[in-house]
Amino acid sequence: QVQLVESGGGLVQPGGSLRLSCEASGRIFRPYDMGWYRQAPGNQRELVALMASGGSTRYADSVKGRFTISRDNAKIMVYLQMNSLKPEDTAVYYCVVRIPQFNYWGQGTQVTVSS
Repeated sequence: QVQLVESGGGLVQPGGSLRLSCEASGRIFRPYDMGWYRQAPGNQRELVALMASGGSTRYADSVKGRFTISRDNAKIMVYLQMNSLKPEDTAVYYCVVRIPQFNYWGQGTQVTVSS
């Protein structure tokens, strides 16, 4: 059974930074992508950043230049460095591990950007 546990969320002022971490445990068949989605109240869950097994990355336009995704394959961890945070970044952030035809999700971690 695959489990994902996120950490690092919290309350931050506009312009501040946070770093999210996600650790996966269990048996995950390669290749797999790792990444982050977010969901704000009343909105659909949206892709924030994704890193493929080969290292290529994809970002939402709204976070390009501010967020950076990285992963540690040995530890099966993925990170999201979030800089220059804006109030519109407020959401629950979910870690995802994607294998062909299936996604594993974490429980989510709240990020609130407010003065």
